[in-house]
This record gives sequence, C-alpha cells and structure tokens, in this order.
Amino acid sequence: MPLFKLAVFAVLAVSQDEYRERRARLRAALPESAVVLFAAPDTSGDPRSQLLQEPSFYYFTGWTEPNAVLVILPEAEQPNEILFLPPRNERKEKFEGRRSAFGDSDANGRTGFRAVMSLDLWEAELKRRAGSAQKIYSPAGARDRVKQAVPEAEIHDAAPAVTRLRMVKSPREIALLQRSIDTSIAAHLAGWKRARPGVFEYQIAATMTSAILERGCERHAYRPVLGSGPNSVILHYGVNHRRIDRGEVLLMDVGAECSSYAADITRTIPVGGRFTARQRELYEAVLGAQRAAIAAVKPGATLGPRGTVTEAARVYLDQHGKGPRGEPLSRFFSHGIGHHVGLEVHDASIPGDPLAAGMVITIEPGVYIQEENIGIRIEDMVLVTANGARVLSKALPREAAEIEKRLSKQ
Repeated sequence: MPLFKLAVFAVLAVSQDEYRERRARLRAALPESAVVLFAAPDTSGDPRSQLLQEPSFYYFTGWTEPNAVLVILPEAEQPNEILFLPPRNERKEKFEGRRSAFGDSDANGRTGFRAVMSLDLWEAELKRRAGSAQKIYSPAGARDRVKQAVPEAEIHDAAPAVTRLRMVKSPREIALLQRSIDTSIAAHLAGWKRARPGVFEYQIAATMTSAILERGCERHAYRPVLGSGPNSVILHYGVNHRRIDRGEVLLMDVGAECSSYAADITRTIPVGGRFTARQRELYEAVLGAQRAAIAAVKPGATLGPRGTVTEAARVYLDQHGKGPRGEPLSRFFSHGIGHHVGLEVHDASIPGDPLAAGMVITIEPGVYIQEENIGIRIEDMVLVTANGARVLSKALPREAAEIEKRLSKQ
C-alpha cells in the first residue's frame, strides 16, 4: 500500500486531547458522579470472531484492546479518571502477540491516562473512591458488575448521557467519516464495473471488499448487501449467491469501516446498463423522495416514523408514483428514512430527539415491489448543518442518466 495512503490515517487519528475532552464533557454532564465503562471481552479464543471494541468505551478512550475498565470520578478526586488494564500474559502473547499491560513503562503515553492500574484493582479502587460520588453510572448490561463492587451504591444507566455526546460529531470525527465514505464510494464504483450479466452477486461483493481493504480500511461496516432481481426487495439480504441477469436491478448496500468509523451507502443500478421504463419510473420517484427528505433535514427536524423528514419522503412518493395496482407508493416503503452513523453503522441515538448541527445521518428512502422483482433504495450520508444539510456522499452518482452513462463506459 502506498505510504501516502497510510499517512492519511496518522493525520486523521483522534488525538488523546480529544479523548480527554470527551471524558471531561461526560463528567460535566453527570456532575458529582462516577462512571464505569467496560471494554469488549477478549474473543481471541474463538477463531471465527474478530475483536470489536465496545463503541462507547472506544469513544472515551480510543483504546482497542479487550478487558479494560474505565472509571471516571468527580472533578475533586485525584486522579479523577483511571484506566485499568489486564496484567501481562506471556503464554497467551506467544500465540496472539504482545498486548499492553498496566506495568508497561510507556503505559501512560500509549493510553493517554495519567493513572493506569491493574485490572484486578478496579473494584477495590471504585469502592474506595466512590464515596464522593452521589451516583454511579454504568451501561445497563454491566450494572450487576458495578453493584457487586459497591453494593450500597445507587447505580444508574449511563446510556442517555453517553449517547447525547456521541450523537454530535466533532470536526475530527466528520473527517474520519468522510474517509470511510470516500472509500465506500470507490468500492461502489469498482462494483459497478464488475456488475455485468452472468456475474454472481458474491463476485461483485468480492470486488468491493478488495477496494475497501486495499485502501487500508479494517473491514466492512456491516454485511454487504448485493441484491439482484428478486433479491433486491429483501431489505437485509446478505446471501449474495445469485447470478445477476440483464434487465434486472442490482441493489448495492455496502459501506466501509475506516479507523473505527462506519459508512453506509446504497445505490441501485440497472444490469445491462439501462433502466426499463418501469424501473426508471420507480427510481425517479425514490430519488425525488430522497431530495425532499434531505431538504427537510435541519436542526429541530425529526427522523422517526412520523417525523418531519420521513413525512417529506412519503408525501413525495405518493404524489409521484403508484404501486402495481394503483396503490400509494409509500405503502412499499417499509423501513425508516434514516439513522445516525458514527462508530457504529446504526450509531447511538435517542429516539424522538430532534436533529442538531453536527449530527451525521443517512437518508435512504426505498420502494420494494415483490411481484415486480424491483427493489430500489438510494442512501446517502448527510451532515446536519446550522442551516440545513450537506450530503457527504454526493460524489457517488445518483441521477439515473448519470448512472447509465457511467455504466455505458465500462
């Protein structure tokens, strides 16, 4: 891989200062309280599993190794944040490589924490230091672990405060998301080149996977969806075993994960290079609905089933298309208009909360008509701005004529 591409990740990496700032913001959001967060458990014993760090733990630490514990304490406590790391396991490291441990001479510099302690001390330290905390917050699924350490404490769910911080992206996070989006766009264009009659869905998926990995990204943000013909109407289709045929549509829902940030992009293209009249009619209706939804995105707008953004898309569909028997076209729009994206492809969010500047969401209207074997979804990633929205994935063509033109040149 060219060195200049590797350098991009070094430039875009989130700084330890930003992680410290995030922890300070959480402390301010939960004053006079303690917060306990847990890293993902070690999955190295299962050769089929890949470690995926717990997203909120990563958000506040940038730490990618398993089995760690983060304790954030009230401002007056010193130290007021401690990272607990497992001890060294030399036998395990012979098989899996060296990991960081609390006794390492460079542990403070590597982690960005002034206080790094042994994992087996976290319960005792929490019990000893939690006296100044009015409440203790932890993820709902970890309350029993915290309660065992401090039986007399009042344990509350950390998710609402953590989620509200994660929903608004920093400039550095937006840059990282843009990197994932740009990589995903390259993967889609590579897939378009491979999408010819007679090719199997999994072959196109392989081409797109190669494009993602060649650009230095870790993985897909989710299982690739390459649905052709009858498979295009299956929302989360992921088998990808069918041979695509001329005259069908191919729905391609594929996103990269780069530096732990996810992208989520969908395009629907005609196999053979040109949409049929009916395919184009439905495609234009979905594209218009997406435009209407994006125009409705602004601070204060809502994404939910009855939200302002959803309603804009549904109204457009019903005004510009019909089902096979004249039904309202929105009847065939069977999922939400969008979701937040960040460290997870369906990122942390609070249902019903209005949009705010700095949030990154998808806008993805779709129409799925089973009896016609036509499923069309157009999905872009959008940054909510102070006055409206900016489409971050606009470099990937979405106009029907532009898609046909691009396919005709291959």
